[in-house]
Amino acid sequence: MMNDEKRNEWRAIFYVQARVAILFVPVVLSLLIIGILAGNERKSVPDAVDPTVTGSVR
Repeated sequence: MMNDEKRNEWRAIFYVQARVAILFVPVVLSLLIIGILAGNERKSVPDAVDPTVTGSVR
């Protein structure tokens, strides 16, 4: 009987942790997407610089 109660208790704890993890999945995914987009924007910045402008003028 004791073993059964312990097993149910651990199962309840596991379910709570699983629900909390599911809540954080969209947050982590959105942060990853934002990071990827920010990384791509940083790489494209030099393309936007006018190639005719020399380093001394900048």
